[in-house]
Amino acid sequence: MKTARAAWRRLEPLHAMIYFVPEGRRRYRDLGLSGRAGYFTSRSAAFGRASAELVISTFYNFNPGLVRQTVDGAWDATTPQQVLEARYAAAGEALRRAGIHELPALDEVLALTRRAAEAACEHPQGRPLFAAHAALPWPEEPVLQLWHAQTLLREFRGDGHVACLLSEGVGGLESLILHAATGNVPVDFLKKSRAWPEQEWADTEERLRERGLLDGDSLTAEGVRLRRHIEDRTDLLALPAYAALCDSGCERLAELASPFGRAIVDAGLLAFD
Repeated sequence: MKTARAAWRRLEPLHAMIYFVPEGRRRYRDLGLSGRAGYFTSRSAAFGRASAELVISTFYNFNPGLVRQTVDGAWDATTPQQVLEARYAAAGEALRRAGIHELPALDEVLALTRRAAEAACEHPQGRPLFAAHAALPWPEEPVLQLWHAQTLLREFRGDGHVACLLSEGVGGLESLILHAATGNVPVDFLKKSRAWPEQEWADTEERLRERGLLDGDSLTAEGVRLRRHIEDRTDLLALPAYAALCDSGCERLAELASPFGRAIVDAGLLAFD
């Protein structure tokens, strides 16, 4: 599981950048989508005209009020197909800006990542957001094929992660607070991006303390154990994709993926606005 996780994590910036780059915001604005509407509609457009409730369900950890305010009426301005086209165009533009198309290992990284993504496509059950994206056609351009493959692997893993959270009784806001307590992600980023009211955040923190998962703002030993259990289960549920590569293929992908992730970071494609 460790080699599979390393392969996913090192290439994940290549997918994640689409949520931060100005290329995306500009193209979504051109479709009449302002603010967070670009994010919610572009990620959910594979469903078609996704309702706010469907986004709340599958995205899991965003404030439902924010989703309803943002998504309701967004599809009056544009269509899912237009949003998907804008998303892929923005991804290609941004990745070329980072020089991904010029990296010498592109062909091999694409071959490995696509093999894992296609293996994941054999296991869509219980993974609605992944299944919606898996039904989309593969792009023709290699750099976009790579982005699409990593997007599939991200949503495959993400749906499994949501299942683990549900099975452990960890809600969307609770998962954010426990994540913030690790210190791996700034709490201000999580608060701003997920838009939960401050009082609701504080009340949920208190409930987590009562459950013995938090001590102040830090994880207790039980909180650490729960987080590790959820991450380990998430890794296990992601294995049907990476088993197609075997350990040697995962190790090779993890090795080759590092320059791709660095190129994304060095180009500033993950800067949060």
